[in-house]
Amino acid sequence: MPHEARYRVHYEDVDMGAVVYHANYLRFIERARSDALAEAGVDQGAMRAAGLVFVVTRIEADFLSPARYGDMIRVETEATETRGASATLAQAVFREGTPLFRARVVFACMTIKGRPVRLPAEARAALAAMEGDAT
Repeated sequence: MPHEARYRVHYEDVDMGAVVYHANYLRFIERARSDALAEAGVDQGAMRAAGLVFVVTRIEADFLSPARYGDMIRVETEATETRGASATLAQAVFREGTPLFRARVVFACMTIKGRPVRLPAEARAALAAMEGDAT
């Protein structure tokens, strides 16, 4: 089932025209991705203590319509593919049902020294819980 997160666009998120600065969409989806994994049971702090981290290896993004200062936005996150050491998520940002931004995010599991390793069992279970129709 896809995860949903809601955020208000703050002044720090926008440019001088009160439109969300393009790089901030990456911040919104990063926050939602972390929330989705945590709510599904992945403790990234415990993973790091065990010497494992997630790293983003690829992002494909489409900017569809601007968000503005004060808007309430909703970020949907769902898993679309899980492989041995990596996974792909579809993420989208909406304002009242209007799509504003879509991204395909690939991340890998690595040791803190940068060596790829298989996804831990709890991460696999979390990703399975986040699967659905692509956003």
